[in-house]
Amino acid sequence: MSLDKFTHMFLGAALGCAVACGSAFAITANPNVSIGKPLYVAGDVANYLNPLAYTDGKLDSNQITIVNDFALNVGVGPKKLFVTWDTRGDEAWASQDYVYAQGCLHNVSIGSTLQNFKIMTSANSTNGVDGDWQIAAEIGESGAASRGIAIDFEGMSWFRILASTPAIYLEEVSAYDISDGGDDTWFFMGTSITQMGMKQFAVDSNFSQLIHARYPDYYPAMIRGGIACVASQGVADALKYYAEYAGNVKYWAIEMGTNDAWVGNDYTVEQFTRNMQMIIDTAKAHGITPIIARMIATNPAYSGWQVPQEFLDAIDKLVKDNNLMPGPDFYNFFLAHPELISEDGVHPANPLGGQAMHRLWAEAVAPLYKNKKAEPVIGSKAPGTTAITAPKMHKMHVAMPQVKVDGRSISIARVNEPVTVTIVDLTGHIVWNGRVGQSTEGSLESSHLLSAIPAGNYIVKVRGATTSYKVRISIR
Repeated sequence: MSLDKFTHMFLGAALGCAVACGSAFAITANPNVSIGKPLYVAGDVANYLNPLAYTDGKLDSNQITIVNDFALNVGVGPKKLFVTWDTRGDEAWASQDYVYAQGCLHNVSIGSTLQNFKIMTSANSTNGVDGDWQIAAEIGESGAASRGIAIDFEGMSWFRILASTPAIYLEEVSAYDISDGGDDTWFFMGTSITQMGMKQFAVDSNFSQLIHARYPDYYPAMIRGGIACVASQGVADALKYYAEYAGNVKYWAIEMGTNDAWVGNDYTVEQFTRNMQMIIDTAKAHGITPIIARMIATNPAYSGWQVPQEFLDAIDKLVKDNNLMPGPDFYNFFLAHPELISEDGVHPANPLGGQAMHRLWAEAVAPLYKNKKAEPVIGSKAPGTTAITAPKMHKMHVAMPQVKVDGRSISIARVNEPVTVTIVDLTGHIVWNGRVGQSTEGSLESSHLLSAIPAGNYIVKVRGATTSYKVRISIR
């Protein structure tokens, strides 16, 4: 299928649904009230890394901190809040204790999720610890690395999360005003395709930011639920956990089927169909609207197999029979763009394949927001996508540091403020952290020996109050 033909077909489906689905699937906005608010950890602003990085709406492996007591002052106004967070570890949404994933063990290590925690609120705290607090929610053991909890917030200005054990890799904390019953809340259920593309990869603009850029009144709350190796049977068997951890959102955005169709088999189509119907029924029983993507195409030149048409037909029939809004057509898009598939022939490429997934999801569900006038958005357009693109940033000073590598020595210069320097491998895991220009040193230049880091390719991230710079390096 040509790209022009695909785009025409894709837009036609979206416009058709805009007419047919607009009133049936209307969304009430829930503004993000946490962006630009600094994270407080145990009573202090988390200034050893940029405290605003934890509330900027983007996941980035640079955004990690060890916490069991953290708070945000979102101000007075909301009567109810929807609080979400993401942690990083195994990358799976839930461990093997909760969801069985054939071929992959996800025994999430201690500290990779929040455990036995409570959410408290205060009207008079000054630092996230002092003042008077009351318990708004108390949650027991949890195996999910991304969750959302609704709490009463009338008359309050702070919320605080206190866990029994530290979360080692906290990445993001967000709060949304649901005083008007806001239901712009999304759980992205999926396989490693979703795990990588919707969470693990650092993309230019994610689903929420793309929607917000076009429809400024809206800012979707995202809970990322991908699990590597999971098949539809594993999800069906664990639906009680999906309902417990993500049963309080309005939409389940579902990507499923690649592991059912592994190596091109079609003998599990009937089982896949039954399992997907169970997922749909469970969602609807909890007042959730399921939206199902057509599964991603493979690149047979590398994978040696392609998704059988029977699975695509099954998804199309499930959508039609259950009167669902169509999800993104990952199959035809990635079939037309094999360069956005990784070299294993199955997963989205990092980051452009993940970037395309965010944009395709945003385009597919844009009709839900159609009653609001779209604002013009300036930015680059991903191949095969249309109106929703990355917003152009204004009034932002970006310093351009100089990073040099000589053997196993790295030097950082040309920075005009104290910065954090982080080296991550190509899977997003931090292998080294350092500072340049700390108050005790004064110098805005620094060099370090990286003797403990294995040879290979890495990404260096330099972050400060006005500095945001990233460069790829090789260590030999």
